[in-house]
Amino acid sequence: MPNKGVFISLEGGEGSGKTTQITKLREMLLLLGHDVIITREPGGVPEAESIRNLLVQRDGGQWSAMSEVLLLFAARSMHIEKLILPALDAGKIVICDRFTDSTIAYQGYGRGLNINKIREIERLSIDDFTPDLTFILDIDARAGLARSNARLMAENNTEDRFERMDMDFHEKLRKGFLEIARNNDARCHIINAAQSIDEIFSEIKNITLAKLG
Repeated sequence: MPNKGVFISLEGGEGSGKTTQITKLREMLLLLGHDVIITREPGGVPEAESIRNLLVQRDGGQWSAMSEVLLLFAARSMHIEKLILPALDAGKIVICDRFTDSTIAYQGYGRGLNINKIREIERLSIDDFTPDLTFILDIDARAGLARSNARLMAENNTEDRFERMDMDFHEKLRKGFLEIARNNDARCHIINAAQSIDEIFSEIKNITLAKLG
């Protein structure tokens, strides 16, 4: 799948601060004259947003790990086809809140689904399409979860299906993201998300600018 633009993803456990950093990254890139698209997973296009409601809402259903993966890749396939690829072909920078790394971390490491099975579904559904650059925001699982739950409560947001899972799940999730980063060190950059917002962004900015040349 050729692309002319740059596809950037931000990953991490709950409460790692991805949304804040995505906003700051977009603002910087716009000031530099780039055409920037922000999107999210699951979501980004109407079909995928419908699937998002099934997966992240507390009353969305009691899905098995495999069912979640199939739904996620169905949403991702539409997301790539309708939004991401057209934007990249037009030379835009696409910044995505989560992508396939989250599926590997959540359903693979977190929920214990065989990762090779997830990779096979990835190959069949999206032809191993992957970001050009990924930032993995790493934070202590307990601290991140506390942040996320506070935000959800303040917003009266019911997208908390995964926040409600036990601490063991969130610890596995964190370890999974770190292992994904180690296994893909040319693409993935681990950022200490316990730093200040500005310290985190300074790292993201410098790596992004180096990538853009």
